[in-house]
Amino acid sequence: MAGEGQPPENLGGQDDIAEGERLPERLEGQDGIVGGGQPPEGFAAGVEYTKADIDEALRAGSREAAYAIVPERDLSGHGTQVTGIAAGNGRASGGRYRGVAPESDLIIVKLGVPREGGFPRTTELMQALEYVVRKSEEYRRPVAVNLSFGNAYGSHRGTSLLEGYIDRIADRGRNVIAVGTGNEGNTGGHASGRLSQQAQEIEFIVSDFETVMNLQLWKNYADEFRITIVHPNGRRIDVIQRESGAYRYQLGNVTLLVYYGTPSPYQIQQEIFIDFIPDDTYLDSGIWRVILTPERIVTGDYELWMPDSRARSSGSRFLQPSPEVTMTIPSTAHRVIAVGAYDHRQNAYASFSGRGWPGAVYQVRPDLVAPGVAITTTAAGGGYVSATGTSFATPFVTGAAAMLMQWGIVQGNDPYLYGEKLRAYLRRGARQLPGFTQWPNNQVGYGALCASGTRLAPTGAGA
Repeated sequence: MAGEGQPPENLGGQDDIAEGERLPERLEGQDGIVGGGQPPEGFAAGVEYTKADIDEALRAGSREAAYAIVPERDLSGHGTQVTGIAAGNGRASGGRYRGVAPESDLIIVKLGVPREGGFPRTTELMQALEYVVRKSEEYRRPVAVNLSFGNAYGSHRGTSLLEGYIDRIADRGRNVIAVGTGNEGNTGGHASGRLSQQAQEIEFIVSDFETVMNLQLWKNYADEFRITIVHPNGRRIDVIQRESGAYRYQLGNVTLLVYYGTPSPYQIQQEIFIDFIPDDTYLDSGIWRVILTPERIVTGDYELWMPDSRARSSGSRFLQPSPEVTMTIPSTAHRVIAVGAYDHRQNAYASFSGRGWPGAVYQVRPDLVAPGVAITTTAAGGGYVSATGTSFATPFVTGAAAMLMQWGIVQGNDPYLYGEKLRAYLRRGARQLPGFTQWPNNQVGYGALCASGTRLAPTGAGA
């Protein structure tokens, strides 16, 4: 953890992260073309730049010359900031702002642009993970994977196609996958409840100048209830229970598209997706209501999610939100290290950090938290910047995992220190934060990252 103890010392490597252990100059299938110019072997999209390409670009003498060799830029700065925390060398700060594992070799994958009409980068993320794990297997080296990425779409039970894929790829090779829990804990984008015999009303605000809004309603497929949507002007429409398909309704100056899902091989719950489409530029603002009227109830549990906070105005929210079950997907996968954030200055949970299911429900909760408030890290284009969010807590855990895997696997102290075993050690070493009586819990999991608390012991064999 920050400021308390030190992970095992990293051995070998050079001062510049781009000049670490020598990797292949060209990967098979590149034909010696600088910058690759074609997708990596086994993939239909993307361009691969090798270590030789990147080293050549770094020696080019100017940014323009470098971009002629590797024409990729971090336009948002997010990836640069995350990488700096995990493995920055701190050279520009005289070593003050070094990352957790500053001598690590890096493999960086950009997700690219999602396909038109596709879900938010699901396919791109799966391809990225496949590429990283294949390279780990090719080089016969362990890999700590950082995913500072997520969205609110899904049942949050860890059972979607993407979450299942991540769980399966976690079993390949020697890897560990750390995923941020997102920043939806205090944004008002989630509501939940349980129907019995009485109708329930859920109110939510659509702010002025809002262009996008949708609601995901997830329920038990055995339950049946009528959905009534009420416009801020008082007009209402009843959405009839359907087996499947899409239906169109008009309410005020808004077109409602209602999609009825069915169970799938990966999902036992039913989703009802309600898309609000403005007839002009903006949605009708004000307080909308969703009324759920029971017809046949078995369990009655329901969950409602808005789009995540990056896709909507800060004023659009449920009037009685639940901060629980706000971990973004895919941190809800079962075989990843789910990383939340805490404020290391106050030694307290960061209220924006996504929360898991309360109690023992579904066993989906953060594993631990790491510093995620006002973190100084590298900026795209040079210099340093302050960053806040679980995106920036996650690379603390990824860097710590890389150091532990080096001690165990590379140095031969424990050749099985990866995957679930490494997650178990990090959980054991986590430091409990004040203010909580139940451990683990759905806010900070087992506590704050503290690699020195894992109490590793060398072992020559045994899984």
